[in-house]
Amino acid sequence: MSRRDTLVLSGSAHQALKAHLICGDGNEAAAILLCKATAGDKRRLLVREVILVPHDACPLRMPDRVVWPGDFIEQAIDRAERDALLVILIHSHPGGWLQFSEVDDQSDRSTMPALFAAFGQEHGSAIMTPDGAIRARFYRPDMSVRPVDLTTVAGDDINYWWNDAIEDAELAPWPLPFTTGMRKELGRLSIAVIGVSGTGSLVAEQLARMGARVTLVDFDHIERKNLNRIIYATLADAEANRLKVEMFAEAVASYRGPGVAVPIAKTVASRDAVLAVAQCDVIFSCVDTQEARQIADLIAAAFLIPLFDVGVVIPTRKAIDGMAIADVCGRIDYVQPGGATLSDRGVYTPEGLRAEYLRRVDPEAFRQELEAGYIKGLMEQAPSVISLNMRASSAVVMEFIARAFRFRHDSNRGFARTEFSLAAAEEEYRNEDDFEHVPDAALARGDEEPLLGLPALGPGRDQP
Repeated sequence: MSRRDTLVLSGSAHQALKAHLICGDGNEAAAILLCKATAGDKRRLLVREVILVPHDACPLRMPDRVVWPGDFIEQAIDRAERDALLVILIHSHPGGWLQFSEVDDQSDRSTMPALFAAFGQEHGSAIMTPDGAIRARFYRPDMSVRPVDLTTVAGDDINYWWNDAIEDAELAPWPLPFTTGMRKELGRLSIAVIGVSGTGSLVAEQLARMGARVTLVDFDHIERKNLNRIIYATLADAEANRLKVEMFAEAVASYRGPGVAVPIAKTVASRDAVLAVAQCDVIFSCVDTQEARQIADLIAAAFLIPLFDVGVVIPTRKAIDGMAIADVCGRIDYVQPGGATLSDRGVYTPEGLRAEYLRRVDPEAFRQELEAGYIKGLMEQAPSVISLNMRASSAVVMEFIARAFRFRHDSNRGFARTEFSLAAAEEEYRNEDDFEHVPDAALARGDEEPLLGLPALGPGRDQP
């Protein structure tokens, strides 16, 4: 069955919602979700705001029903109408029954018409069980109802609750990692790989082999210098100046069939590429510029998509007899929506973005400012070697598996960043709480114009 709607919450929003709805007293509790609906074949319903209905404001709270005052719905209507958001009324089922009851149906029949009388053509209701799972449905003004196909939360862990996986009011067990069950679940996801070169081609290969569908974003062509690190690339491809994404999509089709790999032969800093990535469930950033990482960061925040970023570098140093390898390093960052961004972590900076721009549009001015000390020297990525790329690309895909299918002994929160040094034989991890986080005003903005808040990505301003 093709997916139409996905309800998406950040980890922090889900955590606050669960703490309120599953409060431990055995009675139902209530809240309201305000959601931004995106356009596209697969619509994402982004939870932008959570309104918690205080327990003591409810005239009745029992294990099988909750009654709450209408002024909270009026408050939600005022906020939602201003920004054209959808309203979802959510309450808990503390007994673990992941199915709408007759009491729930009756409540919706009385409250939904009031919402439609105020504004909008679609609103919904949802339930949460003690394990945090959410099931949701949407109504139209004629009271026709349609289930939400998938609810997902990207926090320290990544959760997927499929509506069709619920039987007899219970979710089917989530598969173990590295099994055929995991492959089946990955087959339901679409994963964006931005950059299909040294690390990106290896990341895409793993994901496609494991069963996922991949959207490949890269504007560049294959050259002879790429042949030592892009898998499937051939001399014939380089001579024909083939697009990297087209070559790789063709390779995936040879063992998975057509339509599994979708090539987007554009820079990620283009409107078409942003909208294509926004339709995906996960983003892998395998790029070598700060601008591309900034765009990936902005997409992840705006559309509440988990982001995995990978980078490798081989710094050199002066030695008595010439140059020597100082280290062989790799870095993997997991960015959860609403958490510390790549910007917060210093992966890209305003100075670095400006230097890249200046080097691209005015190389002479860049050289002069570099010599004058106005620009710090940029660390150039050493020519990638496939062995290092394989080490890093495996690590970043394993990070995704650890969060979506969970095999670590320790909490995933302690692995927001992984850094390894092959020269020193060391591997270090940083906790999500180690990073100073600046609140993101663009969180869950979705496809509001201008796209990502960037005028250059407005309608009709695409790039090749």
